[in-house]
Amino acid sequence: MTLKTEDVRNIAHLARLQIDDDSLDQYTSALSDILTLVEQMNEVDTSGIRPMAHPLDATQRLREDAVTEPNLRDKFQAIAPDVEKGLYRVPKVIE
Repeated sequence: MTLKTEDVRNIAHLARLQIDDDSLDQYTSALSDILTLVEQMNEVDTSGIRPMAHPLDATQRLREDAVTEPNLRDKFQAIAPDVEKGLYRVPKVIE
């Protein structure tokens, strides 16, 4: 796909980018090359290819699921203005 200079000018306006008239031809050429590459990639048959979540076949390192902090609920609720059955009570905000 080949873009015209006016197309690039309109794209720049929509993206709120200021492009000088001197470099407009350079942007037009570069964007046209990118769109040509995308067209070439779309022509490749990928029907038998399994989608990848990540380009490297790596597994995520996970930490052990263990409690690392002490339970301070009683301490915090002791200074709360209104508590009932271990829960904080707040004023109703929906009318």
